[in-house]
Amino acid sequence: MGLLVLTTSLKCFRPTWTDGIFKEASTIRLTFFYLSIYTIAIGSGVLKPNISTFGADQFDDFSPKEKVLKVSFFNWWSFVTACGTLTATLFVVYIQETFGWGLGYGISAIGFLVATVTFLMGVPIYRHKSRKGKSHPKEFFRVPVVAFRNRKLQLPSSPLELHECEMEHYIDSGRRQIYHTPRFRFLDKAAIKESRIDASNPPCTVTQVETNKLILGMLGIWLLIIIPSNFWAVEVTVFVKQGTTMERNLGQNFHIPAASLWSFVVVTILICLPIYDRYFVPFMRRRTGLPRGVKMLHRIAIGVAIQIMAAVVMYAVEIRRMKVIREKHITGAEEVVPMSIFWVLPQHVILGLANTFLMAGLLEFFYDQSPEEMKVLGTAFYTSTIAAGKYSNSLLVSMIDKFSRKVSGKSWLGNNLNDCHLDYYYALLFVISALNFAVFLWVQRGYIYKKENTTEVNVFEIVGAEQTEPQVGKA
Repeated sequence: MGLLVLTTSLKCFRPTWTDGIFKEASTIRLTFFYLSIYTIAIGSGVLKPNISTFGADQFDDFSPKEKVLKVSFFNWWSFVTACGTLTATLFVVYIQETFGWGLGYGISAIGFLVATVTFLMGVPIYRHKSRKGKSHPKEFFRVPVVAFRNRKLQLPSSPLELHECEMEHYIDSGRRQIYHTPRFRFLDKAAIKESRIDASNPPCTVTQVETNKLILGMLGIWLLIIIPSNFWAVEVTVFVKQGTTMERNLGQNFHIPAASLWSFVVVTILICLPIYDRYFVPFMRRRTGLPRGVKMLHRIAIGVAIQIMAAVVMYAVEIRRMKVIREKHITGAEEVVPMSIFWVLPQHVILGLANTFLMAGLLEFFYDQSPEEMKVLGTAFYTSTIAAGKYSNSLLVSMIDKFSRKVSGKSWLGNNLNDCHLDYYYALLFVISALNFAVFLWVQRGYIYKKENTTEVNVFEIVGAEQTEPQVGKA
């Protein structure tokens, strides 16, 4: 952030203005600019998966009270993230447009500095899970190799006959034993005891096999979330472009920026998340007996279903906009459609409600279902869904553009939305979302959640304390 402030503030890095024209930026200016934004990207890639995992690790899974608090953690994590997003889109953007980019980025840099100091102040009281066991890539890839080697062997009739270490081994190593699940049965052949060749090449344990099963299961859910994550890209691209074609006057002197309506998505999240955590979860907990009120995949499914409802509203509003265009004989790209921009407000609110279920639900699911030694991998699954959604949306738009030009000679998503077929795009998004949702329901119905042993020595280290005392978890 400091580099970005320098590249936008120092006169030597700013492009020169001559005769009303900005000269092209020099190589050194571009180098510093790209260096700064890619440094931010690398920092975000390191920070985001780790900090949410570290926050969740502050709760003791073997304490009933803390386990309940951990359920709320992901909701409030998403709430605070939404607060930051709203501050950036309203306050920081206003500062940048009014007083300059340097001040806007400078405020952001100061915010990071304050956050860093605050984080460091908590070092003496943070909990650190003591993990003696290590997760090696070699161990992960060994399971399918051994399973393939044993492909001709017959699986035992009972999973109890598969190779597994005694409970004391996991207690001593600081790892958690994962119980057998009847999915991806072909991997179970890696744990057949008869496959033992020598002491240096033993069969895999059931826990090692189940670790691979967990990752495969999460990968399947991750693939099915790519289509729903397309909506996160649509919110900040197509919605803005659609809004620029509509009437945005509020009174005589105020002109509503088209991009500002996206803040209603965030505001809806800020309103609905506390309601979900304080009222919906306790209400459902009393009826289902589940600590989270509903199963994690059920929560995600509700969010996806609400997205599909939003797609219907998006299509209906666009049909209405095109009807006005035909009635008023509007063809030019700069012509304003006599239709208030607040017509697109409902779709923003509905998608905000969908994100209430999706954002925290996905983060909690990937964290919870990750093997104990791979929690960061789980949160990395979550953060990568955002990138995957934006890339897949770009691919979908490119495919639609090429197909529509080939069929009709004109793109459905051209620069002039007053002479395009955005309604076709919304209809296609609805169809593929509905089909993807049907597959998601089928997959989640057969999904088996992680089953770990409930008797284990659970050790936390308090950094900065004079003495570290182990806490013994009870069944």
